[in-house]
Amino acid sequence: MSSAGSSAPRGFVRPAGHAPCPCGSGDRFDGCCAPLLAGEAAASAEILMRSRYTAFVVGDRRYLTETWHPGTRPPDLQLDPSLRWSGLDVVAVEAGTGDSKRGMVEFRARWRQGRERGELHERSRFVRQSGRWWYVDGVVREPHDDTAPPVSSADSVEP
Repeated sequence: MSSAGSSAPRGFVRPAGHAPCPCGSGDRFDGCCAPLLAGEAAASAEILMRSRYTAFVVGDRRYLTETWHPGTRPPDLQLDPSLRWSGLDVVAVEAGTGDSKRGMVEFRARWRQGRERGELHERSRFVRQSGRWWYVDGVVREPHDDTAPPVSSADSVEP
C-alpha cells in the first residue's frame, strides 16, 4: 500500500503528519489514517470507512482498491482531482467491531467541484474476512431520504 510519507498524486493534497486527519476524527493524520494508508489493518468497519474517505481526499487509488472486497470491486477506479472532499460526518454505525462479521456505516461527505457543492449520503456495508475489514458496497441516499432500501448486491459475500 502507499506510504504515509509519500507525496499525493498530481492534483491531490496530502496533509502533513501533524495536521488534523481529513476523516474528522479529531486526531492527527500521522496517528489516525496515515498508518492505515501505509498498510496497517483497520480495527473496525468505521475506521476502515474513515480511512477510505481520507484515501479519496488524498487520491490514494491503490488503498481504495485494496480495501474494496474483491467480489464487488470494480475493474478500474478513477479519481478526479478536481473533486475536493471537504468534510465527513458519521451518522450511524451498526456492528462492525470486535468479533462482528458484518458492519454498516452511514455517513455524509461534503464535496466541491469548481463552483458546485454537494453532499454524498451513503449507507456502506463492510464484511470481515481473512482477519480484515473490507468495503463491500453502499446505497447512496438522496437528500432527505431516510428510507433507502437495504443493499442486496453483496448478500452473497460470506465471511
